[in-house]
Amino acid sequence: MIRIGIVEDDAASAALLVDHLARYERDHGEQFQVTRFSDGAHVVAGYRPVFDILLLDVEMPELDGFSAAERIRQVDRDVVIVFITNMTQYAIKGYEVDALSYVLKPVPYFAFSQEIKRSIARLRRRSADYLLLTVDGGLVRVATDDIVFLESAKHRTTVHTVDGRYSVVGPLKSLEAELEGKSFFRSNSGYLVNLRHVLGVQGSSALMVGGHDLLISRPRKKAFLAALTDYLGARHA
Repeated sequence: MIRIGIVEDDAASAALLVDHLARYERDHGEQFQVTRFSDGAHVVAGYRPVFDILLLDVEMPELDGFSAAERIRQVDRDVVIVFITNMTQYAIKGYEVDALSYVLKPVPYFAFSQEIKRSIARLRRRSADYLLLTVDGGLVRVATDDIVFLESAKHRTTVHTVDGRYSVVGPLKSLEAELEGKSFFRSNSGYLVNLRHVLGVQGSSALMVGGHDLLISRPRKKAFLAALTDYLGARHA
């Protein structure tokens, strides 16, 4: 499921984009969850980084697309942004907010489909580098590189990041499966450690970014040290 936000004040233009997306779903076997906003001010109000792609109209009465994109980039560096505009001179300005591209109005299906294809390709190159967490009934996208460690606590898992922490319902084992093949290793039955954020090992403790001191169980210590050595060796190869 790819989450797409359409930010367009003109109802007819928004409806055309919805139709194009429905056609793309049929043609390519994709599945979209589409949310519509009638102005840039509406999408930035309480914005959370849950969208994969944003289709942003440039000219809107309350908050234009570029201003909205600047606000969004403050909290979401990774959502794919495509501007919808009738003015070609806006294209260059789009690069200031790391927009993928722009589509000219009136939006023809073929050009639109090519941009959606590019957007999905960029998205899938990144998708393996994120966890989508269900927190307090909403969704939070967390970069795996920013996760310091995950901690098991009964039927919940706490995800500790460089910026804070998130508590999610579910066992640590479920998130461990999603992180398989990345730089994570169990230091004991209760902790899954991101080797990227290990500052050192002292006795039976892993010293982590943020001042965390995590226990390495005796049965796992040899394998943990081997995994850390391999990780550091690969980084500096």
